[in-house]
Amino acid sequence: MKKLSFNDAWTVYSLTDESWVPETVTLPYDAMLREKRLDDAQGGVNTAWFSGGDYRFEKNFAKPDVPEGGKAILEFEGVYRDAEVYLNGEKLAENAYGYGNFYVDLTDHLKEENHLEVICHNADQPNSRWYTGTGIYRPVYLYLLPKKRIELNSLRLLTLDHETGKVRVKATLTEEGTLSLKFKDHEGKEAVSASFSSKGSEICGEFEIPNVHLWDENDPYLYDVEAEFDGYVETLRFGVRTLRYGTDGFFINGKRLLLRGACIHHDNGPLGAVSYYDVEYRKLSLLKSIGYNAIRSAHNPLSKYLLDVCDELGIYVMDEYVDCWYIHKTKYDYVKDLEKNWQSDLTRMVEKDYNHPCVVMYSSGNEVAETSEEKGIALTKSFTEFFHSLDDSRPVSCGINIFFNALYSMGFGVYSDKKADNNSQAKAKKQEVGSAFFNAIANFVGSNVMKVGAKLHICDRKTRGAYANMDVAGYNYGIFRYKHDLKKYPNRLILGSETFCCDARLWYEQAQNNPRLIGDFVWAGMDYLGECGVGSWVNEEDAPSFDHGKGWITAGSGRIDITGKLLGEALYTKVIYDLEPIALAVVAPKEHETKHSQSAWKYSMAMPYYDFPGQEGKKATAEVYSKAEEVALFLNGKKIGQSKVKKSGTTKFNFTYQPGELKAVSYKGGKEVASTCLVSGKQGDHLTLHPESKKPSPRDHILYVRMRLGDENGVIRPYLKSRICIEDVQGGKLIGIGNGNPYHAESYLGNEALTYQGEAIAIFHVEDEKAFSFNAKSEFGEQVFHF
Repeated sequence: MKKLSFNDAWTVYSLTDESWVPETVTLPYDAMLREKRLDDAQGGVNTAWFSGGDYRFEKNFAKPDVPEGGKAILEFEGVYRDAEVYLNGEKLAENAYGYGNFYVDLTDHLKEENHLEVICHNADQPNSRWYTGTGIYRPVYLYLLPKKRIELNSLRLLTLDHETGKVRVKATLTEEGTLSLKFKDHEGKEAVSASFSSKGSEICGEFEIPNVHLWDENDPYLYDVEAEFDGYVETLRFGVRTLRYGTDGFFINGKRLLLRGACIHHDNGPLGAVSYYDVEYRKLSLLKSIGYNAIRSAHNPLSKYLLDVCDELGIYVMDEYVDCWYIHKTKYDYVKDLEKNWQSDLTRMVEKDYNHPCVVMYSSGNEVAETSEEKGIALTKSFTEFFHSLDDSRPVSCGINIFFNALYSMGFGVYSDKKADNNSQAKAKKQEVGSAFFNAIANFVGSNVMKVGAKLHICDRKTRGAYANMDVAGYNYGIFRYKHDLKKYPNRLILGSETFCCDARLWYEQAQNNPRLIGDFVWAGMDYLGECGVGSWVNEEDAPSFDHGKGWITAGSGRIDITGKLLGEALYTKVIYDLEPIALAVVAPKEHETKHSQSAWKYSMAMPYYDFPGQEGKKATAEVYSKAEEVALFLNGKKIGQSKVKKSGTTKFNFTYQPGELKAVSYKGGKEVASTCLVSGKQGDHLTLHPESKKPSPRDHILYVRMRLGDENGVIRPYLKSRICIEDVQGGKLIGIGNGNPYHAESYLGNEALTYQGEAIAIFHVEDEKAFSFNAKSEFGEQVFHF
């Protein structure tokens, strides 16, 4: 099989913006990130005030060398949205869902010279509750397939027994014949080979791998697999692992599995919606480094790159289908197409996921209030049964916001076209509906409103029907129900499908003695574009208003910010999940003196810094993260205080800031068991550059460079501010620049950024490593970077 990149030499035209200058680009490409942000953008906070638009992508290409009797098939991994594909003026395909991959058969329509057009529609706003991006934002590939072949996506491997290494293979051939399989280990040595004769065109057989090396989060071992039929060869990587679930819990390779998960959206921050392997690898590596062993794809199917990365890193995946069923959340969302498309959507989703060991569960939806009524309960069952018809090896869940199902059934937050039309008016008072309505309540009242509300009897009545129609009950913000429901429903498996960071220790300790509590997915692992300000605590010096209007760009919800910086909440997570015995972060004096935006999804404003010139003698707060018995805080060798560790795992000490060394110590049985410290920097303010890697990333040649204000060694002074300008880039190009502030009025596509909390990030595509260099200028100096 020939799989050719089809990503070069595309030209992009806007169909809705007359000022747009056609641009020749390499895919993936996100046109929305290049749009203007407008006060009256109808996507509003959902899409970070980007205007939305329709685009045409064009590519000219010569007729490829299609094998005689074979096929030429294009795969689009993701086009947002309502894609139409034309070849030489003839419409060949359309695909409504912006997150689903789809295929186009070019074979009978090719000429010697060809003109390909892809039109995508994203001017109808709002159609999503978050930033979507626009255009061909995932890769495109051309498959040149011979007449005799394994049918595309038909090769399926499933581990039947992890102890013996027994694996089942299924495939469909274009005609009767023999399929040969080879498994190779990391050294390229053959681990096993086997051959299977078809019955008609179908292959089904079993074989065992001697001395099998299993796949899991701690040892994500992947075999290289070759499948051959009459000279046609297909390759993939496969991890041998079994899944089992029942009233005794959730198991991988016979061992209990606890999903320590994080919800993530699909975007990549300053790069927009585009998907690159190395960028996804960086994101997932950061999440795993702070203790997460699983991700939930909120609220759409993952890219193939993300699945590959999760296989390689050992990260479990709950792949989710959609955010709405038949009740709208926004005026132009996928409700308009779901009824006629959901079966084909799920079929392609499972085809994409099946051979990936990382995928351990499917989710049919998120906060779909439909699950509170009979029609939706029946649809829940239809989704679960259809998933099982495609793949009976994985459980199916759905994220239900328990309290909001009850509120919705009483008429609160119900969508109407009138509300949607009103919300599209710039000066109108917004009438939030669906998930956005419930989020607004939580931010106004606090995180406990959903958790306490979920304990009401009506919440049980409005969820139990749907929960009975799925394998794993997905509880969004229902942690206070766990104990009750585990007792009342002895056959129910419970998953915290969406949770608050502040509850991490509570769920984790409950799960130790409750095998039917199988995991937790915090909202959110990493900050994301759109849904502006829903999870942010930003002080008034860093945002002109807290209305989340134009200028706001991210949700602010992550334990990791939009640039990839670990926040105090990330350190807390590392301690709760036993990666570190103790951690320390500080709420700086200035945060006590200024107003800030509020959010139920933010756990703390503390940061791992201790250098605040000019703040001497003012109140600060240290947060010590520990699961020991007691902790103490020392400033410059003097004890500030000692306390029993709080139930949450966060113990706070108020003190008067003075520069120097701030040290936290934990104790068990009166003996010191761990310590950590933060230290102020040296005199003098400097700009320093800190590449995240010694070389550009291996596949996509991308380099992230952190630009810090602080002392000469890079100790950050978070309240130093300067605009940093990137100039004279040689041997590459700047592809993104920004900071971690959820309020960021500038474009990520310029050449300068204001620092936030003492830092900004620049992202480069390196074309010539030896020649690569750039200048970074600020009021605190200039630095020249080169390898």
